[in-house]
Amino acid sequence: MLGIQERITGSWLIALVTILDAGNSCWFGYDQGVFAGVLVSPDFLARFPSTQNADISGITSSCFFLGAGLGAICAFLLGDKLGRRRTIALGLLCNTVGALLQTLAWHLPQMVVGRLINGFGIGLVSSMSPVYLSECCKSNVRGMLMGIATCCNVGCFCIANWIAYGLYYRGDAFQWRFPLAFQLVFLFIIAPILAILPDSPRWLLLQDRDEDALFTLSRLMGHNQSVEDADVLAEFASIKSAIRMEREDQVPLRDVLCSRDRTQNLRRLMLSCGTQFFQQFTGINAWGFYLPTLLQEFVGYDQQMSRLISAASSTVYVGSSFACLMLIDRIGRRKMMMYSPVFIGACLLIAAIALEVGENDMTKKSTMGKVATAMVLLYHVFFGLGFSTVPWVYSAEVNSLGWRTRGAAAATSVNWFFGFVVVQITKIGLDHLKWRFFLMFAVFSFAISPIIYLFYPETSNRTLEDMDQIFIHNPSAFVFKNRFAIQSGRPQLFIDAEALRIAHEENNSREAVLAPDEKNGLPRFSITEV
Repeated sequence: MLGIQERITGSWLIALVTILDAGNSCWFGYDQGVFAGVLVSPDFLARFPSTQNADISGITSSCFFLGAGLGAICAFLLGDKLGRRRTIALGLLCNTVGALLQTLAWHLPQMVVGRLINGFGIGLVSSMSPVYLSECCKSNVRGMLMGIATCCNVGCFCIANWIAYGLYYRGDAFQWRFPLAFQLVFLFIIAPILAILPDSPRWLLLQDRDEDALFTLSRLMGHNQSVEDADVLAEFASIKSAIRMEREDQVPLRDVLCSRDRTQNLRRLMLSCGTQFFQQFTGINAWGFYLPTLLQEFVGYDQQMSRLISAASSTVYVGSSFACLMLIDRIGRRKMMMYSPVFIGACLLIAAIALEVGENDMTKKSTMGKVATAMVLLYHVFFGLGFSTVPWVYSAEVNSLGWRTRGAAAATSVNWFFGFVVVQITKIGLDHLKWRFFLMFAVFSFAISPIIYLFYPETSNRTLEDMDQIFIHNPSAFVFKNRFAIQSGRPQLFIDAEALRIAHEENNSREAVLAPDEKNGLPRFSITEV
């Protein structure tokens, strides 16, 4: 008789994997938003008076990112050894311990240690959870399903801000201890689901557990699909062949680092890390952690109004992230990453000009403060439409199977370490640079679009195995002239390649080879005998 694990199949199983990823993202997003309200709570400032110093405030906030970066590095080293599920379970344990330490903190070192441990756990799950989902779902819905997690991330960032606003009237410890304790709610959502999910079929194949992988694939495709079903066997053969080809072409790490491998793993890793670097240097975590502080000190709003505006901006952020969910598979990752930073940069530039005018002319300070506030709200709209979701999806898609865990973990560690840098410098930058601090992020934002245009291939509507073909047959770092690399729809070229991989796996006397078409110079596929 089948147990509960084996009885959950098809859409229900995919839904549970998606909910797991969404639950992890909820915890991640809530942690990003919760500390902004904590930092301005009177009881917190009275209990930890040293946090009124910009340097101490910065390290208390940003140590979370430092821990997350270390967690991502741990995922880089252990993700393929422990597997996706066990790595997520370890992260869940760290999150729980860290949340308890912060909630019960009576000395600042305890708070810092709690945030470090909590960050370490978030680093683990934010690296592994997207990879786990990407390896379980189909290419035509992968962007949307992974985007759900980002929307949940933003939604819980919003919830954290509304909780902070709802408690603004409280002057006691409950004002900041309750929001920190509330994150434990996510434990009771994630843990039961994780316990009944199977391992990723691609990870099982990497571990040479072929029977388990075949059974998991049949479960993912639905209860009517047995392990003998043609679709299940074709998917199994395609992944198995891609793994075999990758192992045959495997080169020492030194050659990978020198870009001497056919699948260009270093280039792909750098592209995925780049998206996360870009995300941080649009300034999202600067405003996520310090928007209430900024509104109080530079615009002149009181605590209630600053918390209300922060909550409202996060609500706008949620709406735009859901709009991104509807567009990400239609428009494609590449276009969304090109257009979004242009508008982000424009919002930051206008905000900087408004604050500068208000600083020089006190009669216009109130009006210019409102303009800057409006630009921050618009900033969250355009960030939500592009860079809130796409970098996480892209870094889970662009890397090869053998390097997917390491690539996603490296990209996540870049996100966290540079998040640490941004949060650490924000309060100091606002104190010393004032409106010029906005200008710095505007310049970074404007620089992103041409980089995406020149170097970033499209990943939407491709299978995870398709990405190898893009990099094998486009050795140049520049992709903007290669229509197969940048078009949103899946090229017929890759459909043919998949058919040949399946044929190759079913008949080991043949090998799928991609050769140039002598007539028109475009790639074509042929079968040559081994």
